[in-house]
Amino acid sequence: MFKQLFVIGLGGAIGSIFRYLVQLAISSMFTLVFPLGTFVANVSGCFIIGLLYAVFEKYAGLGFEWRLFLITGLCGGYTTFSSFSFESVTLFKQGDYFYFFSYVILSVVFSLLATLLGMILLR
Repeated sequence: MFKQLFVIGLGGAIGSIFRYLVQLAISSMFTLVFPLGTFVANVSGCFIIGLLYAVFEKYAGLGFEWRLFLITGLCGGYTTFSSFSFESVTLFKQGDYFYFFSYVILSVVFSLLATLLGMILLR
């Protein structure tokens, strides 16, 4: 278990650093009110997690630690939005439309409300 946690933590640290570097690069190129750096990190993270899931599906012999490092750690540190996106697409592909729409709508609405509540509580 310790090895798995270490692998995830290492990937998460690297992913977080990459996210920060992407946000720095984007914000140095563009000065917008729109959070373009976060948007680019989220969309590119979703693309990367999609590629990685396809690779791990195709090549089942790849080690479980690599999956933890790259998907849970690296992509998780780079953006947790990638996990949300993959889980949503999986529900849709399985035909679980009720759960797909519920998950998407409830995740967005409750996340925004939770952020707002946290901000209000500590004013």
